Amino acid sequence: MDVEQTKNNEMKKLSLQEIQDRMSEIDTAWLVKGKFLHRELLFKDFIEAFSFMTAVALIAEKAAHHPNWKNAYNKVTIDLTTHDADGITTKDFDLAKAIDKQFKK
Repeated sequence: MDVEQTKNNEMKKLSLQEIQDRMSEIDTAWLVKGKFLHRELLFKDFIEAFSFMTAVALIAEKAAHHPNWKNAYNKVTIDLTTHDADGITTKDFDLAKAIDKQFKK
């Protein structure tokens, strides 16, 4: 598969069945909410939450795929979607897996 074909597959909006089939690849805390993969994470305090967000920001920037998120003290809420595809794509699952890995550190 060439680079352009891989890029196009990453940007293809997944069907509801494809999304459900892939949910086992990510932590069970992730939910499908409309056209978003949604997760809420709790941390010990604000510093731990913000440190996590900083680490994820570097991962997201490298992947050129950025989460919709917010932080309230020790809680981080994340919504992943691919705006160009108007829905959930492989890129969202890839970022969700990277977020899961970072959270487990």
